[in-house]
This record gives sequence, C-alpha cells and structure tokens, in this order.
Amino acid sequence: MAPFVALVVTTCIARALGAGVPSLSTLSSWSTATAVGVAAMFTLASTAHFRQPRRAGLVAIVPTGVPRPELAVTVTGVLEIVGALGVLVPATRTVAAVCLALLLVAMFPANVRAASGPVHPSAPTTPLALRTALQVVFITACVVAAT
Repeated sequence: MAPFVALVVTTCIARALGAGVPSLSTLSSWSTATAVGVAAMFTLASTAHFRQPRRAGLVAIVPTGVPRPELAVTVTGVLEIVGALGVLVPATRTVAAVCLALLLVAMFPANVRAASGPVHPSAPTTPLALRTALQVVFITACVVAAT
C-alpha cells in the first residue's frame, strides 16, 4: 500500500507545485506530475528488493519456474530504479514508462503466488483482488506518464 500512497501523494504535490510555482511549470501537466509520482513509487518499491526482511519475502514469492529467485529479485529491483530515473528524463520518459508497465505485467505472477497464501513471514499478503486493482492503477499511471 505504501507505493500507492507514494504515487498519489507525490503526483498531487508535483501537480500543485507545477500550478503554483512558475519555475516548476513543467509539472503543471498531469503526465509530467504522474511521471514524478511513478518515479517515487518505483523508488520506494525498489527498496524492498535490497533490504531484509522484505527481500526474503520477495524471493519467497517468485514463481517456482523462475531460476535463481534471488537474482530475479535483484534484477527487478535494479530495473525499477533505472525505470524511475528514466521517467524523470523527458527524452526517455515514454520508453521508461512503457518498460515499467511491462515489468509490472511480468511480475504479476509473483503477486498471484503471494496472494495464494503465506509463503514467508515477510512476504506481501495483500488479497489478489486488491493486488490486481493496485496493478491496474500502477500500469495506468505508467501509461499517463508515457503520454
């Protein structure tokens, strides 16, 4: 839920700053403000990929067919950081936002596994319906940031 809060709060703050501070007028568009929110969301989410005990929980929900779950968690964390940086750069925003949306789709099977029951004490435990709704919101935010 923290990434959702980061997305919404940061997007709203960026939009408000864009509307009220002339030197930040580039943030006055929803797509740019949402890109800032997406960057904040993925930056926050990426920290779980590297810090215990959350890392162990993420490793535990990697689908069984994925080889080297620890490496998969590290790689997806790095991709989240790179994508977060990419959406902040106008020249790479669209590509980065599309790649982040695709990353969310690719990681969704881990969400399904996490929702199926406790696999680790530090694994996320959000019910599948809420996880799915959050993924739709996050993907939508990536699409808005890409435009």
